[in-house]
Amino acid sequence: MDRRFSLFWLIVLLAFLLTAPAAQAGKANDTLYILHPVELSSVDNYFNTDRLGVVLCHHLWDSLLYRDINTGEYKPNLATSWKFVDDKTLEFDLRQGVKFHNGDEFDADDVVYTLNWVSDPKNGVKTQNNVNWIEKCEKLGKFKVRVKTKKNFPAAPAYIAGVTAIYPHKYYSKVGPEGMAVKPVGTGPYKGVEVVPGKHIILAKNENYFAASPKGKPSIGKLHIRFISEVNTQIAELMSGRADWLWRLPPDPAEKLAKMPKITVKTADTMRVFFLLFDAANKKGRNSPLNKLKVRQAICHAIDKATIRNTLVKGASRLVNSACYPTQFGCTDDVIKYEYNPAKAKKLLAEAGYPNGFEMDYYGWRERGEMEAIMGYLNAVGIKAKIQWMKYAAVRDKIRNGEVDMSHNNWGSYSIPDASAFTGNFFRGTADDNARDPEVMKWLQIADTSIDPEVRKKNYKMALQRIAAQAYCLPLWSANMNFAFTKDLNFVPQSDEIPRFFNASWK
Repeated sequence: MDRRFSLFWLIVLLAFLLTAPAAQAGKANDTLYILHPVELSSVDNYFNTDRLGVVLCHHLWDSLLYRDINTGEYKPNLATSWKFVDDKTLEFDLRQGVKFHNGDEFDADDVVYTLNWVSDPKNGVKTQNNVNWIEKCEKLGKFKVRVKTKKNFPAAPAYIAGVTAIYPHKYYSKVGPEGMAVKPVGTGPYKGVEVVPGKHIILAKNENYFAASPKGKPSIGKLHIRFISEVNTQIAELMSGRADWLWRLPPDPAEKLAKMPKITVKTADTMRVFFLLFDAANKKGRNSPLNKLKVRQAICHAIDKATIRNTLVKGASRLVNSACYPTQFGCTDDVIKYEYNPAKAKKLLAEAGYPNGFEMDYYGWRERGEMEAIMGYLNAVGIKAKIQWMKYAAVRDKIRNGEVDMSHNNWGSYSIPDASAFTGNFFRGTADDNARDPEVMKWLQIADTSIDPEVRKKNYKMALQRIAAQAYCLPLWSANMNFAFTKDLNFVPQSDEIPRFFNASWK
């Protein structure tokens, strides 16, 4: 992504501002026109791993619980009450009178079917780590269910509230993931109107959304989501009035747009952590230089994280040293920190057998400016890194196949405020685990399953300290998210990277 914001573009945008209807188009027809930079592989909540999938999950569907972002409190949603019966059993009383968008009545059969189907590995859910803790769900009555976990899992409420959307069992058993992807049906504040893969998704306000939902009833009539990857095109759409809202805006254009009279720009730190992921485990036996600890440590010392963060990332982002987001339960900053020291990096490379450096591919799909800066630092110590720029799904699959030495990765933990949502995905033997460290996996197993908070913290700490000491990855910074939208819109960004359009309204 080009981070230069030329005088030419300022002139073009000013022309749009003076001649186009600009921010009035969306308000005039009660439709919020939203731009997203990455195409969604599937609208089905359980068959995509993109951030937009999490956003749609909260708008099209509901979960049994809902986490209040301001208080951290778990509130009843499709459930009216809940409790731990024992360390491995939760019971939920379900809300009555709720209907799915297609008119089907919501009851225990939908919860039982959904949780048992998505937690069955043979069904191929993409987000396995979000549901593989479920042993089974049992019906206790028309509006009462019991959820059994495979092991002690104290973070269960966080996962239930965040990403376990409940599906209509009659509809989903008939149409499956393919049908849900093009005609989504849920109980959420918005319902699906049209899905054209790769082009747009249109949602309409659910006029019959249940009043007791902690999400609140939506105000804006329609949400029209389009996919445009190029930032200058996004900006032109916003300034011309063909779009009302966009995010992931680079710092320089965000600063320029903030001066425009009809545009609001807001910034927020998010739970998304950027990091370099190394092939430390040598999954395919390719004998990569990055299989060696000293090479990985050299890379860590070669990069001036602070300068990149201050000059390119900017905003509310923070430097991160551990493989988790600082406010997640169990996260610790008490780990080895790799100071910027190119001389030490060269020395480590020589000790590893690469006095003249080496060449490697550096894969990524987002934030190319930061990647180019990192590439420059690596080149300075002799590592000739060549950027391989691909779509997210393609990079993810190559990582899982053991074909990637180093990737510019990022993870938003599905907005779950527990370290297990980060470490469990990358360091517990999953397809994304490029370390495969038995000690780390042992400590994480204890941390993820203990009901004692102090035991959890102790074991997360040991695991995170070893991850850092072995340089299995290099945490960089949290994502600073720049939002730009028409001044006609009331919108408040949140740190969990979930834009709540159901709480937005026109001025």
